[in-house]
This record gives sequence, structure tokens and C-alpha cells, in this order.
Amino acid sequence: MSDNQQESSSGAPVPGGGDKWTAGPPVEPAKRAGEGGDAEWERGVLKKLVFSAVEEQRRTRRWGIFFKSLTFIYLFVVLYLLIPVERGIEVGKKHTALIEVRGEIADDTEANADSIVSGLRAAFEDRNTAGVILRINSPGGSPVQAGYVNDEIKRLRSQYPDIPLYAVVTDICASGGYYIAAAADKIYADKASLVGSIGVIMDGFGFVDTMKKLGVERRLLTAGEHKGFLDPFSPQKPEEVDHVKTLLGTIHKQFIDTVKKGRGDRLKDEPNLFSGYIWTGEQAVGIGLVDALGSSSYVAREVIKAENIVDYTERPPYLQQLTERFGMAMAKAFSSVPGAGLKQAGDLTGVIK
Repeated sequence: MSDNQQESSSGAPVPGGGDKWTAGPPVEPAKRAGEGGDAEWERGVLKKLVFSAVEEQRRTRRWGIFFKSLTFIYLFVVLYLLIPVERGIEVGKKHTALIEVRGEIADDTEANADSIVSGLRAAFEDRNTAGVILRINSPGGSPVQAGYVNDEIKRLRSQYPDIPLYAVVTDICASGGYYIAAAADKIYADKASLVGSIGVIMDGFGFVDTMKKLGVERRLLTAGEHKGFLDPFSPQKPEEVDHVKTLLGTIHKQFIDTVKKGRGDRLKDEPNLFSGYIWTGEQAVGIGLVDALGSSSYVAREVIKAENIVDYTERPPYLQQLTERFGMAMAKAFSSVPGAGLKQAGDLTGVIK
């Protein structure tokens, strides 16, 4: 007995000693089981994070597609509203041709001579054109561009004597705008339209005293005694001022002669007729600058007797127009500071209006 007790106390395995074999689970297996539970929990958290990130990306992509689609729809609607509906020309149907002269008349604007002349030629060459309306809303511009259009109108009227051409004034027809209108068979306007400004202008600034106050020295080098004339940073010379006045006077006389040839004895004896003044359409009728009051639809319906109006105005694609207008606006913003003189002969034509 004593031997068995000693053997049991020593911890050696004893057959039949059930207490030793049925004791609680070993410590190490228990630890491993605990580690497996932690790994499973980590995998679950990781899965949730991954799925959450994927779902967030999908949500962001969906919103991106939505806003891109919305932007596309907006641009499409804007372009659709900008693009005019083309008027169909019925075969054998007489119509009134319309050409717009809108804005400043210059080589780099919508109202340039080439575009206006192209529209006029297309209108006169159409065998279904019963009459042509030149609808003008312009404060004027280049006398050269206006002169081109005036000459072409005279040529087309002589080539197509059976097709009348009428000028219709909307808001304003001044200076170069009236230079063009004077070539028409008749001129119509609204009673509140502004008509006239038969004159020539050239403007600028002088900064001589300002430079003296700032202590700035002007260094102008030229080859030619008067190459730098009208330089805003140099004092004016009387002989150069006289030369420019003579130049403006010559152009003014050309303007007056053109108006007299176009209007003839319809012009009344008004002392200020060629002074540069403007008049309302109603006043212009009284002094012979306008023949009668009326709109484009009135002239088409009552005068030409062809109520269907077809627009022959030549216009560039609308995307090009938007780009050009943006570019012109930026260019004007950067060039708003007066220039340093006339670097080329072309600079002079740009300031004479």
C-alpha cells in the first residue's frame, strides 16, 4: 500500500488511476482554440471593411455618372436653344430673304463685309427670292468694311433689277450701319430706333503730364519723321493733328457723297444732317434719312408681298462662335490699356469709325 501511494504521489501513470487521465484539457490546446477565434473575428472585420470600401467606390462612381450625365444634358439643352430652327424653303414658293447686320462692323466680327456679302449673293441668286431685307442693328464700325457692302449692294441691284432690297432698322443704325443702309431702295425703322451719326471719329488718350509726374521717360525710336504720330505718350504736334483732321475730313466727305447718292432728293434741308447727330426713327422720317416706319415682318408682308421669311445670314458653327467670342472678350480685356501709337497702317483703320 505504501508503495502504491508513493508511486501515485510521484505523478507516474498508474493503470486504473482514472483521475489522472480524466483531468481537465491541457493548457496548450485551449490557447490554440482561443487564437482561432480571434483570427475568425479579424477576417470578419476585414471583409466588412473591404465590402464597405467597394460599396463606397460604387456609390461615388454612380454619383459621378449622374453628375456627368446632368452636365451633358445641360450643355445639350443650351446648344439646342442656341441653334436656330432652319426654315424650310418650299420649291417654287416665293419668299423674302433676310440678312442680318448685327453689332460692330469690322473685319474680325460677325458683321464683317465678307459674311454680309456672301449672304446677299445667296439671297439674290435664289430664283424664289421676291425681295431682300437687310436688317440692321449696328452702331457702326469700319468705313472700309461698310464701303465694301455698299458697293456690293449697288452691283447686285443692277444685276437683279427685279429684286428690291430694303433696309430695316431695329435698335440702332448709326455711322457705318447707315453707310450700308444708304444703298437700299428704301429704309424702314421703328419710331424709337436711333438713326444717323453721319460722321467720322478717331479717339485716344494723352499721358504726357502723367508720365512727367511719375518721372517716366518716353523712349520712342522711329525711321520716318512722323512714324510715331499720335503716340499717346508724346506731345502732340500741330502739323500731325492737321494731317489727321484732313484725313478724317476726306473720309467724312466720302460718307456724305455716298448718302447723297443713295438717298437723292429724299434728304431734307437739315443743317445738322451730316454733323454726326443721331435721331429717332420718327425724326429720321421727317429729314429724309428713313422712308417710313415698319418692321421686317411688315415689309415682307405689305411691301414685298412674300410673308415667308428665309434667313440667309452667314454664320459660323455655334461652337466656333462661342470660342471666338470668349477669345475676343479675353483679348479686349488684355488690350484695354491704350496702345503705344500706330505701329502699322492697319492700326489707323481700327480707330476710325
